[in-house]
Amino acid sequence: MRLSEPAGAARRSPRLPLWADLLAMAALGALQSLAFVHTEAWALQWAAVGVLAWRVAQATPKSAAALGWAFGCAWLLAGTWWLFISLHRYGELPAWLAALAVLVLCSLLSLYLAMSMALFARWRSPRTDRAGRDALLFAAVWMLAELARAVIFTGFPWVASGYAHVDGPLAALAPWVGVYGIGFVAAWLAAWLAFIALNKNASRRQWLLPLAAIGVALLIGWAGPPAFTQPTGTLSVSLIQGNIPQEEKFAAERQGAALVWHIDTLMAAQGDLVIAPETAIPLLPQQLPAGLWAGLNGHFQQGRTHAIVGVPLGDDEAGYTNSAVGFAPGRSAYRYDKHHLVPFGEFIPWGFKWFTRMMNIPLGDFNRGPLSAPSFVVNGERVAPNICYEDLFGEELAARFTDAASAPTIFANISNIGWFGDSIAVAQHLHLSRLRTLEFQVPMLRATNTGATAVIDHHGVVTHSLPPHQRGVLNGSVQGRSGLTPFAWWAAHFGLWPLLALAAAVLLWCWRGARP
Repeated sequence: MRLSEPAGAARRSPRLPLWADLLAMAALGALQSLAFVHTEAWALQWAAVGVLAWRVAQATPKSAAALGWAFGCAWLLAGTWWLFISLHRYGELPAWLAALAVLVLCSLLSLYLAMSMALFARWRSPRTDRAGRDALLFAAVWMLAELARAVIFTGFPWVASGYAHVDGPLAALAPWVGVYGIGFVAAWLAAWLAFIALNKNASRRQWLLPLAAIGVALLIGWAGPPAFTQPTGTLSVSLIQGNIPQEEKFAAERQGAALVWHIDTLMAAQGDLVIAPETAIPLLPQQLPAGLWAGLNGHFQQGRTHAIVGVPLGDDEAGYTNSAVGFAPGRSAYRYDKHHLVPFGEFIPWGFKWFTRMMNIPLGDFNRGPLSAPSFVVNGERVAPNICYEDLFGEELAARFTDAASAPTIFANISNIGWFGDSIAVAQHLHLSRLRTLEFQVPMLRATNTGATAVIDHHGVVTHSLPPHQRGVLNGSVQGRSGLTPFAWWAAHFGLWPLLALAAAVLLWCWRGARP
């Protein structure tokens, strides 16, 4: 079976067997996933997208869809294979079923990219001198695919293309356009060069325009973005990394030693703020030994140290939440309830109870907290907790920035990704947290069970960190920042709609131009 040829002799594709074409695109999709762990390899992701653009520009819509699906499926498989660990090792699914579940998930999510590539192939210009126009179309459908994956069915934007550029020149665009805007610009520049390369008669002027745009991007990256936020106060912090094996975390007979260690470590902290990770206390307060919860609260009522502790809250009547509790001298306890819940882990999608019954994992249907939650005030700094993968959703964190006077000055992520073992998930999560600090120019504190426990400043630089997969306490300092970046302002008021409007405008323009 061979790929069919589109109209236009200048766009003739090599007559490769379909299986070879799909295999090549899958290899590129998998290869670019390296840039989400080793972000100094950002150019690898950029080049892979350029080759995909070059290839789908020579294909029919049907073939372009197949190429986009192969690229996307391999990209997600290489980037999220660690889901297998939670399903097989901890969920006790048979290896074949756990692997099949991951494959099915990645295959379904890749349909967004398949549809976007088909749309591009249908609406691209038949003229080889319209590389700039086609590059904008490619970038628009690329961003639409990423937005669809980010929001549909609660969203799973892990390894979105913009995260590959946290150490590249395009990172300077983060406070302006956010991670999906970075992905749009990267796809636009990569496709522009690819489409000019298809035109054997391209003039020097045609080459000059995209090369100049790339030069400008490099210059912007070298200069860095303006300082949209200003320094406030500095806090001394202690971040706890318990490194509790996941198979022991919820085992009743093994919880005692871990619970005692976390409580003792919390009470021994001497700085302004100590943070324990998600479910550091894995029991409801009413399930703890008598007097322990009240004693913990009473301890932080004295002295000057504040604390944020991950703990489940609730009861059978009110429901349960995955929460963070804040203790402060002379104040009642603060509470943050997780808003963006994990499908299958914290809520069970309709029709999938049969699947979750097969897993030996403590699951539940948790209640959602508010989208725009108040911050926890520590010595005048407004510390905004988020739990687990909530820091993937910058547009949701932006909801807390509607009012600059009450906006967070420091983020605090508490996580437990011990579910995924000693895998690349730790490094990936650190990189996406770094991108959040660039979008908002606000620092991030990360207290995790197995890593990456770190302090990230408003430039996205890790200033303090603990090696993953070992027990310890990270002592450091963090400087708060006040103010609003352009991204924080428009995402707080409009969410991701401005990016959707941009993509729709480009598609409308190209559709009108493609009509006979």
